[in-house]
Amino acid sequence: MHEAHHCGDSALVPSLQMGVGWVWDSEAGGVAAAWNERRDVFLVFNGEEFSGVSRAASGNGNEPGQSARRLIELYEQNGARFLISLNGWFSGLLVDLRAQRVLLFNDRFGQSRIYYSQTEDGFYFGSEAKSLLAALPGLRQMDERGLAEFFAVGCALQNRTLFRDIALLPPGSAWSFHRDGRIDKARYFEPGVWEDQEALDRESYQEQLNEIFGRIAPRYLIGGAKVGMSLTGGLDSRAILAWAPLDPASLPCYTFSGPYRDCADVRIARQLASACGQVHSTIRVGDDFYRDFSALAEKAVYVTDGAMDVSGAIEIYVNRKARQIAPIRVTGNYGSEILRSNVAFRPGQVDRSLFMPEFARLVDEAADTYRSEAAGHRLTFIAFKQVPWHHHARKALEQSQLTVRSPFLDNELVALAYRAPRELASSPQPLLRLMAEGNPALESIPTDRAYRRAAMTLFSGMAKAWQEFTAKAEYAYDYGMPARLARIDHAISRLRAERLFLGRHKFYHFRVWYKKQLRGYLEGFCDNLRRPSCYRPGAAERLIQGHLSGRDNHTLQLHKLFSVQLMEQVLLRPV
Repeated sequence: MHEAHHCGDSALVPSLQMGVGWVWDSEAGGVAAAWNERRDVFLVFNGEEFSGVSRAASGNGNEPGQSARRLIELYEQNGARFLISLNGWFSGLLVDLRAQRVLLFNDRFGQSRIYYSQTEDGFYFGSEAKSLLAALPGLRQMDERGLAEFFAVGCALQNRTLFRDIALLPPGSAWSFHRDGRIDKARYFEPGVWEDQEALDRESYQEQLNEIFGRIAPRYLIGGAKVGMSLTGGLDSRAILAWAPLDPASLPCYTFSGPYRDCADVRIARQLASACGQVHSTIRVGDDFYRDFSALAEKAVYVTDGAMDVSGAIEIYVNRKARQIAPIRVTGNYGSEILRSNVAFRPGQVDRSLFMPEFARLVDEAADTYRSEAAGHRLTFIAFKQVPWHHHARKALEQSQLTVRSPFLDNELVALAYRAPRELASSPQPLLRLMAEGNPALESIPTDRAYRRAAMTLFSGMAKAWQEFTAKAEYAYDYGMPARLARIDHAISRLRAERLFLGRHKFYHFRVWYKKQLRGYLEGFCDNLRRPSCYRPGAAERLIQGHLSGRDNHTLQLHKLFSVQLMEQVLLRPV
């Protein structure tokens, strides 16, 4: 229980040598647990379910126990096949005393993680790796291959984790545990079912997109707890807004912004909210973020089991403030991935000279592993590998503060995306039309990248070019600044050139913050540094001093360095 609004409970079934505990959000729910009337079937269901067949999400207006009992009824009618009818991000444990078995399962995308470790004396599992690390001291070691993948591509691959002998349940799993010790490791859903569908023509695809999205989007905006929406200047969140049947001021909207200026997301989101009669708030990064950065960074690493580096401190900060508006947050996350086939992570440039030789070899191998996993159907890689491996880190951060929902991973919508005609699979045009036909008033409001349905005019072409230039310039001044420009920027630092470039599209800017507002954090870290074993002697100090001196830009490397040391401090130390 990481927050004051968390509650917990547990249950033991001695006859099956099974125990389970669970935690939920006292305001937004998220876990349902109950026995059936005969008390021979017990279920713990963690997450939310939006198919309508069960109303299993406690946030959907049902009492949690009733929701769990309805799911038990589905199981009693259909056996483990009931899982195929569920739609959402969930995991669960079902105990069937009649069949003398336990069923452990997760959603088809693996969004609700289950970590597990099998030892000689039992099978241990949890939605967070730290529960296993606490229960089994022998597991408190980094997995070098998973850690090398973290450096190379930003996450562990192939259902590995950052910890030795701890793995992830694959997406769409339904594992059965029997009294005799047998474990049937079945999957109730395989992506090939969707890959084998026939592609639609352009007009049929658009018609089905409008029909399905218009029907499913409202499901994610209702619930027993208050629902808010994080609104950006892009296409994905405005598509939700366009199809939401809203009363005036019924859906509080908010946007994150940095300390320099109102970014494009804020300016555009205000217009979108106003056009739909909704109240809009700006959640701005203040000086208290720098003051509290050390604690926030530690929490980011802790709550995500190291999956998110210390830059996740900013997400903890803004989502805490978002919770004050509403404990449930609807976002446009995954829209560009599912409807525009956006691959969001790839092998990056890694300085091998930082690492011990054997670890450097594992970093190189990580890029090969990525390329092997990315082969095949692009959307399958995105939905069933990128989503649970890469996107999990940010989702785990957000979920630690509030309940997160997005219609873009709805089963029906993802199934339809597999049927997109080839020429539209990566195009913004279907989403532009979807938004315009849902609410024509939103079509005239430009996006943050000046996307439009109409043919490009001279004026709109100039606007798009300007937005692209400012986005690239901001990246070049922040994460992407090469060493030669970093030295020039350091030399003219009194001019505060960052005010010209930063804050136009992004709300966090760690390259500059590490040199200025967070300088004390870096200096203190250097003074108390315990070199992680994967680094060469002196490499960590070189990174910190090089960045502080202004000679180099080591922002991304510093994120990882700080995170690895914090993992060892807050996750691997004795409890």
